[in-house]
Amino acid sequence: MTSTADTPTERLVIEATGAALSALEALVPNARIAVAFSGGVDSSVLLDAAVRVADASRVVALHVHHGLSPHADAWLAHCETVARECGVEFDARRVQVSRASGVSVEAAARDARYRALDAMCAVRGIRTLWLAQHADDQAETVLLQLLRGAGLAGLAAMGPAFLPAHASATRVRPLLHLLRAQLDHYASARKLRWIDDESNADTRYARNALRHQVTPQLAVHFPGFRDALSRTAAHAAAAQRLLDALARIDMEAASRDEGRALERDALLALDDDRALNLLRYWMRTLGFVAASSARLADALRQLREAGAGQDGHRLRIDHSGQALRSYRGVVYWEAGDSSEPADESALVEREIGELVWQRQEVWHLPQWRGTFVFAIVDPTAQAASVSPGNASEIEATDTVSLNVLRRASLSARARRGGERMRTGAAGAPSRTLKNLFQERGIPAWKRDVPLLYVGDKLLFVPFIGVNRAVLHELSSPAGEARVKIIWREDLQIA
Repeated sequence: MTSTADTPTERLVIEATGAALSALEALVPNARIAVAFSGGVDSSVLLDAAVRVADASRVVALHVHHGLSPHADAWLAHCETVARECGVEFDARRVQVSRASGVSVEAAARDARYRALDAMCAVRGIRTLWLAQHADDQAETVLLQLLRGAGLAGLAAMGPAFLPAHASATRVRPLLHLLRAQLDHYASARKLRWIDDESNADTRYARNALRHQVTPQLAVHFPGFRDALSRTAAHAAAAQRLLDALARIDMEAASRDEGRALERDALLALDDDRALNLLRYWMRTLGFVAASSARLADALRQLREAGAGQDGHRLRIDHSGQALRSYRGVVYWEAGDSSEPADESALVEREIGELVWQRQEVWHLPQWRGTFVFAIVDPTAQAASVSPGNASEIEATDTVSLNVLRRASLSARARRGGERMRTGAAGAPSRTLKNLFQERGIPAWKRDVPLLYVGDKLLFVPFIGVNRAVLHELSSPAGEARVKIIWREDLQIA
């Protein structure tokens, strides 16, 4: 719906939110809108304007409770009350802000906030999240990135609309070209009620120091600094788009396993600047936080110096809870850091427990991003493919009796290390899964697979096959229907 405005500042706010709504309508008519609602003046203005330009039934106010302030509970109650008065749906989530060393509280809180907001959007099927950042926020962000020596991606700061990797909702900033003073004027004219976060006055935080001590002086000596920094961000964003286009070309040549790994030789064939650009882009596609230029340069140096042999195998570079590894000509990330033993089998003990088969022919296991398929094999056709009179060859084709499977208790379990199985003929020794994976060249990031057990005995391992040591225990009369167990990976990363 269209709303009238009584003052020039109100008209600016209404026009900005109206333009954002029109852009959304052109793509998805009558789509719902989520507003990130902290209860501060900026988000209060955005929520009020959103209700004025769109029907309240289309707006959802989303609040994130960080627990960092003793007033957090009161802020949550305030936001819920305001949303109810506006006639909009309200939801909130509590998050735990990481205090890991090397990560600022501001960055950790921002990451937790966006993950919570995106999760709330996903639950409702909302594809558009409105954020209340404005021109002053943009200028502060560009200044911070300049002072940190950030690259183009950092200088590009905040775009008016952006869909992050692995996010469900596009982040839209309708107020990005308006000043903080204009939003304050709107809030006063509309007699809005808002909360003041006491941490915004704490100049120990870099952004607050810029806001209270630096930008007021810039405004005196350089009145147009906000517009100039906004243009800088736009130029950086345009240049970054070109770098991303180049990275996508290089990614097509180097990508393995749908982007989860890179061909080592293809990466190192690039010059340093181009290889570093690919590494940055690759990490963004995986949803990782950006690494410093020094960290990436060191990683590339070690990759070049290590070679493809044993030294490359030992390569392990830590970053934000992940470790960059090189194995058999492939570069990939695995969870963990150097405080943990480097194990190329990439064992990750899952807290899934035991999943029991319910006799379905197609058993999807999203926890492992894959599916077991139990395909019935025609015994006549199978017998024709082996030597006449040699029934043992039928058993050696890695099939299991259908009747045995129906009577048995079949379950999927996570790897825990030390499992063994026999893949050779009777009398051959059993071997560890780690050795069998290595022998078949299965990359480390693919070895976290569900193990299929019959009772307490290991029956089947994806990429390896049936454990021959238990096949004789599952024997059945000749001519009885048999099943071939197949493991299929999902085509997309969950």
